[in-house]
Amino acid sequence: MPLSEYAQVSRREAGPEETAAANRSWWDAEAGDYYAEHGTFLGDADFVWGPEGWREDELRLLGDLAGRRVLEIGAGAGQCARWVSAAGAEVVATDLSAGMVRQGLDLNRTVTPPAEPVPFAQCDAVELPFADGSFDTVFTAYGAVPFVADTARLMREVARVLRPGGRFVFSTTHPFRWAFPDDPGAGGLTLTQSYFDRTPYVEADSDGEATYVEHHRTVGDRVRELVAAGLVLVDLVEPEWPERNQAAWGGWSPLRGGYFPGTAIFVCLRA
Repeated sequence: MPLSEYAQVSRREAGPEETAAANRSWWDAEAGDYYAEHGTFLGDADFVWGPEGWREDELRLLGDLAGRRVLEIGAGAGQCARWVSAAGAEVVATDLSAGMVRQGLDLNRTVTPPAEPVPFAQCDAVELPFADGSFDTVFTAYGAVPFVADTARLMREVARVLRPGGRFVFSTTHPFRWAFPDDPGAGGLTLTQSYFDRTPYVEADSDGEATYVEHHRTVGDRVRELVAAGLVLVDLVEPEWPERNQAAWGGWSPLRGGYFPGTAIFVCLRA
C-alpha cells in the first residue's frame, strides 16, 4: 500500500464510484514515478507475477499462448502484454488510468529490442468494451483486482468476455497479509488486525476525499466470487520468496517472504 506524506489513512467503507475515482486519479498522477521506481524490476517486455520476482516463463500459468486471443486487465504500462505478444498471442491491454495507458504507449515507441506495439484501451475492468466470448485468456498481475470495490462483478465480467474453456489467471496480495502491518521489517511479522476485517484501506486528502483505495477479500470470498461467476478454480499458487531476490518492494521483503506468502495467484477456467 502506498502512503503519501500528506495522506490521511483510515479503514472505512468506500463504494465502487469513490474507489474508481480515487484510484484512477492516483495512478494517473503516479504512472511516471511508478515506472521510474519499478521499471527495472518489471522490465519493458517481461512478465513478472509479483514482488517475489517469479516470471511467467518460469511458472507457465497461462498455458500455450501461440495463436490465442488474450486480454490483460489492469495492465499498467503493458509489460506483461508485450511478453505475451512475443509468445505469439494476439493481445489487448486495458487499464483504468489514462496516465498508465500513456506510459504504455510511450513504451510501445521506445522498447528495445523493438516489439510489436501493444494496443491499449482505457476502461474499467468491471465494464469491458468487448463482446461475449471474445478471448481465450484473460490475466492480470496485481492489476485491477485489489483496486475494485465490487470484485464479484469483475469476475462476472471476465467470465463474460472469456470463451467456454478459456483461462483466467490473476495475482494479488495474499489475503493473509491483510492482517499484518505493511512493513518489510520485523514490525511486519506481528499480527495487528483480523484477517476477517474486510474494511477497505483508504488514503484521503486534507478534505477527507479518497485518493487511493484497496479492498480485501478472504480466500473463501475469492473462491465464492469465482464459482458464482461460472469460473472453476484449478490452481492456487502461493509463490515462495526466491533466494535470488534480496530486494524489498513496499511491504514485501525476503524477511517476511520467508514466513508467509505475499502473493496469491488464482488459476481459473471458464465453465
